[in-house]
Amino acid sequence: MPRKAGSPPPSADGGDSKSQRTRTRILDAAAHVLSVKGFAGTRLTDVAEYAQLQAPAIYYYFPSREDLIEEVMYCGISDMRVHLERKLAELPPDAPAMDKIMTAVDSHLRHELELSDYTTASIRNSGQIPEHLRTRQKKEEAAYGRIWQRLFADAISDGEIRGDIDARMMRLLVMGALNWAAEWWEPGRGTLDGVVRTAQMWVRTGLSPAREAHP
Repeated sequence: MPRKAGSPPPSADGGDSKSQRTRTRILDAAAHVLSVKGFAGTRLTDVAEYAQLQAPAIYYYFPSREDLIEEVMYCGISDMRVHLERKLAELPPDAPAMDKIMTAVDSHLRHELELSDYTTASIRNSGQIPEHLRTRQKKEEAAYGRIWQRLFADAISDGEIRGDIDARMMRLLVMGALNWAAEWWEPGRGTLDGVVRTAQMWVRTGLSPAREAHP
């Protein structure tokens, strides 16, 4: 079973021990099952089967089903934030603000739809998880949102966002639309590259002053 982006890093005490690898297998399996079956349908027996373990072994690493799911939800958003920060850091220092927003659109969609079961699980189940399990996830969501806020603020400052729209409302609509792609997209509905290009065109056209709106 391949490890996907979003898997927790090796433990701080030294590395990639057998125990840590087993814990990661359990989390990877839980992320997959949660992304497919949702919070209500995720059973530890399904997680154990996907991880090729006996179900009681899970309790050695996680006290309960809720603890396991809480960790998956946190990892999904945390890893997407780190992924976006890394992609933005790869851009030239003088990259236009709108190009950075296009990079954020690309990063979000690819991480959500291709790279990480964790992120798919977090996005799809955000409204299903009990509040007491969402504390760390919500902190990461806020941190991720602040990156997008900064990107939009820079674009406004540089005159790259048209003045006749509510930029905050547009940002929330964009992020909501990107998240919703997890509910409808599958390879049979077009390539991921096509989804990314279409989303970037829509966002650029909607944000840019009329004379600058182009694919």
